[in-house]
Amino acid sequence: MVVKFKDWQIAGATVLADSFFARARGLMGRKSFDGFDGMMIRPCNSIHTFFMHFPIDVIFLNGNYEVVKVFESLKPWRMTIPYWGATQVLELAAGTIQGRLSKGDRLEVLDV
Repeated sequence: MVVKFKDWQIAGATVLADSFFARARGLMGRKSFDGFDGMMIRPCNSIHTFFMHFPIDVIFLNGNYEVVKVFESLKPWRMTIPYWGATQVLELAAGTIQGRLSKGDRLEVLDV
């Protein structure tokens, strides 16, 4: 899965976590984004970073891939409130977003 916004490729290799166990594990216990650029978790409208070893950028998206909420460099051992309009979350390496996304932006998700 590739995720883009306009001419910017946000994540070239995105892992999809859509089963109970994949969503439950997420990025916990990993040391980095080794071998992939991001993780799309669906369905999901709230996350935590417990048991994680690094900060992440987080994009909450609705069913049309419109940005509902953005967190940059969310540190380990934090949690978010539920974002009721969100149906999925894209987790990226910290520093990926760099202020380039805001609420209402629409991402393009390509299954390749």
